Amino acid sequence: MPDTSRLQSLTEQLLAAARRAGADQADAVAVEASAVSVDVRGGRLELAERAEGVEIGLRVLLGGRQACVSASDHSARTIEDMAARAVAMAREAPVDDALGLADPGQLAHDTDSSRLDLFDHDPDPSPESLQEAALRAEAAAVAVQGISKIESASASFSRRHMWMSATNGFSAGLGRSGHGVSTIAITGEGTTMERDWAGESRVHGSDMPEPEEIGRLAGQRTVERRGARKPPTGAFPILYDERVASGLIGHLVSAANGAAIARGASWLRDALGEQVLPAGFDLIEQPQLKRMGGSRIFDGEGLPTAERALVRGGILQGWTLDLATGRKLGMDSTASAMRGVGGPPTPGVTNLALTPGELSRDDLIREMGRGLVVTSMLGASINSTTGDYSRGASGFWVENGEITHAVNECTIAGNLRDMLMRLTAANDIRDWRGMRVPSLLVEGMTVAGE
Repeated sequence: MPDTSRLQSLTEQLLAAARRAGADQADAVAVEASAVSVDVRGGRLELAERAEGVEIGLRVLLGGRQACVSASDHSARTIEDMAARAVAMAREAPVDDALGLADPGQLAHDTDSSRLDLFDHDPDPSPESLQEAALRAEAAAVAVQGISKIESASASFSRRHMWMSATNGFSAGLGRSGHGVSTIAITGEGTTMERDWAGESRVHGSDMPEPEEIGRLAGQRTVERRGARKPPTGAFPILYDERVASGLIGHLVSAANGAAIARGASWLRDALGEQVLPAGFDLIEQPQLKRMGGSRIFDGEGLPTAERALVRGGILQGWTLDLATGRKLGMDSTASAMRGVGGPPTPGVTNLALTPGELSRDDLIREMGRGLVVTSMLGASINSTTGDYSRGASGFWVENGEITHAVNECTIAGNLRDMLMRLTAANDIRDWRGMRVPSLLVEGMTVAGE
């Protein structure tokens, strides 16, 4: 792992410049990142890209006002100019009494992220090895009978180091690595063309599945979509496949975000302590899972993270809060601040897990009788205030408890508050997902097709 003292020094320089410019409080972030990606097509290299650099960001607070600036140049002159500009911008910003850094007593004392094992210490994969992985995935997809072409097959690797310091005394950093392989396959031609994909990513290369497994799955998913047509229109049960079920739960998570609650722009704004999922459902955030890319032992404001329940027994337990949204709502932060170089902290979640059910996905398909299995979605019309929901979808039609054919070009609609109270979960929860959500059956939704 590279020496992070350079990043720490940059944040300290930013804080010193902010004090000289007149800031009451400040925090600073420095990020060093590199990434390599390789795309292949038709057994040949299509594109290879490499990006690397260091970015710095500064937030200043002055009399209840704040401003953020960032730069990719980190010379001494740039740092001084950034601080002066940020303070000038803050003086013109509106006053918000909720703004402010954490008190020193709130800060994380354990800031050593090495125990989370978020950084792959093996040698970096070479561009040639990434190309080989992409070619292997492509070959496996092409070998699936019925595949007409591969839209793309790619492999990537990235490293990222971050250091954050603040005038309240917090100073800590972490490093992350990432490996990925994905494939998009096509079947048919012209108006009968269908596509699907598969992809996986891990912190450690040793945890990655074989490229052939990913390519083969992309091919199999794609050929299953041959002959897709519109479903009938009506009210039917809908099974959200585990590939897309996390998006449904994501709408609940977004509605419970403190920023939306503070604005009054959430369909859950009056639901604290109320039933939002069926009894027996827990939704748990686990921010300190080992070898997971989203894990962290401190949040974007230096507070210690901990496991917490967003939903317990179907009851909404609380909002997702950073310091500012917590103060606006008269609550403590849930150590949920997310932070980049270019803006202020905002509340966010990581490593969520929903309670799985006892039945398999196939069991739920048999139980639904006649309805729709959704495997991909596009577009969205979500009313954040009322929870009214409408999305384009494709997947498979079910008759007499069995999948009969693929479907496309349909719209599914309902109201999220009602939909989430009619869930039945399968037992097909998958590891290595930032949101570990199984397939979910929702009764009585509207399908608009033919």
